[in-house]
Amino acid sequence: MRAAPSASSSSPPSNTGCAAPDRCGPEVTPDAIADRYLKMPHVEKGMAVGLFGGSFNPPHQGHALVAETALRRLGLDQLWWMVTPGNPLKDHRQLAPLAERIKLSEAIAPSPRVKVTAFEKRLGQSYTAKTLERVQALNRGVHFVWIMGADNLGTFHRWQNWQKIACTFPIAVIDRPGSTLSYLSSRMAKTFDYARVDEEDAMSLPGRRAPAWTFIHGPRSALSSTALRDRAAVEKTTPQK
Repeated sequence: MRAAPSASSSSPPSNTGCAAPDRCGPEVTPDAIADRYLKMPHVEKGMAVGLFGGSFNPPHQGHALVAETALRRLGLDQLWWMVTPGNPLKDHRQLAPLAERIKLSEAIAPSPRVKVTAFEKRLGQSYTAKTLERVQALNRGVHFVWIMGADNLGTFHRWQNWQKIACTFPIAVIDRPGSTLSYLSSRMAKTFDYARVDEEDAMSLPGRRAPAWTFIHGPRSALSSTALRDRAAVEKTTPQK
């Protein structure tokens, strides 16, 4: 279902006029994405790296909390905040430009260890199974963990080749409001019940062989991208007094 790799290339970043680009935010405009966002972040063998993918349309503090929790509870060296071209299971009519979602994601990234990236754009596809296959092939010796919010657990079995995803890298499911008990009833949890790792042993997850997964409880944020988009749409159409 994911599109085949395309031969598209990115435009060069615009000149922001900033004397210290590293402190001025991402070099992106609505029409251009800096080349560094279209490459996989640099890693070294032996590193523990979380992969946190999503549309982030828009990104919010709930996403930042998931990333911070994963860094801390899994002992990660890095977390790749993977801004996807678009979720194939979602309506793209309200999808903000990729460059805008990258910029907003960097603005709320909770740690320098969080690397905002959109390398899937250059791969030319958006399905997680294919993405993880490429990440694995190009980064031998790195210990990856797939990170996802518990609100995605109930529909995980609808993802293309979801069982292959679970057998590629260990998975850490981070608690989200209204989803705390989903790991008990979801198809994924039932199918891979034998591979569940106790939350107390979450730090060992990066070094485990897939399939292996755990559910991590912790602070939760009630924010959601859908609610934020709906609120923005209402504010846009409400006459100003």
